[in-house]
Amino acid sequence: MSSTSTWRSPAGVRALLIAALAGTVAVGSFYYFSDEPGDSTTQASQITDPAADSDTTSAEPIAPFTTADKGSCLTWDIDDDGEVSNFEQTSCDTEHRFEVSVREDLGTYPTSEFGRDADMPTQTRQAQLREELCHTPTIRYLDGRYDSVGKYSIAPILPPAAAWEQGDRTMLCGLQVTDSTGTPQLNEGRAVEQDQANYAEPGECVVADSSNVVQTVDCGEDHAIEVTRVENLAPVFPDSTPSIEDQDEHLKDVCTDAAIEFLGGEENLYQSTLQPYWGTLPAERWEGGSRTVNCGLVHANNDGGFSSLKGSATAGRDGFTIDGEKPAEQPERDPIREN
Repeated sequence: MSSTSTWRSPAGVRALLIAALAGTVAVGSFYYFSDEPGDSTTQASQITDPAADSDTTSAEPIAPFTTADKGSCLTWDIDDDGEVSNFEQTSCDTEHRFEVSVREDLGTYPTSEFGRDADMPTQTRQAQLREELCHTPTIRYLDGRYDSVGKYSIAPILPPAAAWEQGDRTMLCGLQVTDSTGTPQLNEGRAVEQDQANYAEPGECVVADSSNVVQTVDCGEDHAIEVTRVENLAPVFPDSTPSIEDQDEHLKDVCTDAAIEFLGGEENLYQSTLQPYWGTLPAERWEGGSRTVNCGLVHANNDGGFSSLKGSATAGRDGFTIDGEKPAEQPERDPIREN
């Protein structure tokens, strides 16, 4: 049994992962400030800001709910019930949930759609506004570098319901990092200066759900990949966009070594029946600003996709299952690699 045929990244598994990652593009991109009754995500009306409580009339200038503009960063608190409070501007070098790429006034829209007595846009309309008003200016804000399946999603923020009712038609477009539920997460630094890759940490487990949305889960739950390493490819390929073949050539040894180290030895990897796996970055993702990939452990099923793993492979053959069964007994053999 050769190490090449056994431990190369399974093509079918990689193809499935790429398809799954593609399903994450719009997660959390406009639902955060939903105004749909009964929606499980945070309502715009739950944001509190002093400007929203001002006693304005139609004859007076309307105080916007925030003065944030291009380049500003915003943060807020979210309690266990999803209630939002303490909405404020902050330095982009500190923890924040949103980075503003453009400020729009929907009141200048050349229709009466956002007139004085108009209702707030629905989720569907917010999605359209994201494409119409946010997408292109945000990519321009990022100097043209945007990985559409990376960690950042483009999103709009609308005023709180009370401010909208008073006539505030401010819409902020910007960038956020969301979890699997679409909730904006805390992150630091300006997006244009960051690696845009979305990756998991060693020891975390990853699954693609029925909607092909990739999320991190407890390793005691069904999953497809157990992550062994985070590999930054920027120092490896500093001068040009690497081909998939060049990335494979580098990662096959890095990720096999990571699997051996993660499991405490080459024999443990052999007995696990799992294969080292690695992600690669197509040219459009590299040029979009992503540089980091994961190494992991997978088991390819007969259909060329993921087997379902449960438990951590670090617990040994008795500590995890593959499609509900313990790993198959392996024959004795001479180690392929010396520990």
